[in-house]
Amino acid sequence: MTQETRGLIYGFLGVLIFSLTLPATRIAVTDLDATVVGLGRAVVAALLAATLLKVTRQPRPRLRHLPSLLVIAAGVIVGFPLLSAWAMQSLPATHGAIVVGMLPLATALAGALRTGDRPAPTFWCWSGLGSGIVVLFAIFTGGGSLHRADLALLGAVAAAAIGYAEGGRLSRELGGWQVICWALVLAAPFVAVPVGLTLMQQGWSASFQSWVSFGYISVFSMFFGFFAWYHGLAIGGVARVSQIQLLQPFLTLLASAVLLREPITQLTMATALIVVLIVMLGRNAPISRAPKATNDLS
Repeated sequence: MTQETRGLIYGFLGVLIFSLTLPATRIAVTDLDATVVGLGRAVVAALLAATLLKVTRQPRPRLRHLPSLLVIAAGVIVGFPLLSAWAMQSLPATHGAIVVGMLPLATALAGALRTGDRPAPTFWCWSGLGSGIVVLFAIFTGGGSLHRADLALLGAVAAAAIGYAEGGRLSRELGGWQVICWALVLAAPFVAVPVGLTLMQQGWSASFQSWVSFGYISVFSMFFGFFAWYHGLAIGGVARVSQIQLLQPFLTLLASAVLLREPITQLTMATALIVVLIVMLGRNAPISRAPKATNDLS
């Protein structure tokens, strides 16, 4: 098994975990404030991260790693969770899943600019075609226009893409799970304040389903999912592994149908098949990898 293949396997595992994020968020925001759902997950995950870092006695990141960790925290710990939680208050998870389908192209673009990966023109053609299809799907099912919640999801996509690309780059030096753990610990003091104030104002009252969903996005979406995802990006390449994300909207559609009883139309199924085919074709496009970092971390 090649290193790239292992990266794709780890990437798919991460995407599988992330595919339940929007449905779980949709359930959680029915009773909990979007601030609690969007930022509170990071507080819970930070406790797990701090414990793991302490038990395994991980060396602290160097000062030069701080800017990258801040970018990661802003993108995947604050930006995407908060904006997507706000959007899920008014949009069905199926609709959100299709808008988030732009994430592979955005991540590949951020990765190419930040990590030095250089995809071939055919790679961009397939990636652009796949992302364009899911955007057209979102517009068609949204009545011919994008709503404010759609714009929030687009902002979430941009934030996540930057965080994914930066995390994939830094994982080459610190390791995949170490990156998300240090980013969580770094962000915890800042996200805990608005979460605490919101809970003081609105209380802790919520249904069992909402708390279980909040637990999932805190432990899996915000913690364990990144272990697999960042490791996959690090060993398989940001531009290549990020294309696995084209499957995520359709895995989310399936989860939404099971958990939320949201319908899956024939158009949705046809779009899913087309995008999966594009992913397969895109894998054959050559990508020039940047040299792996060899910095001494002792």
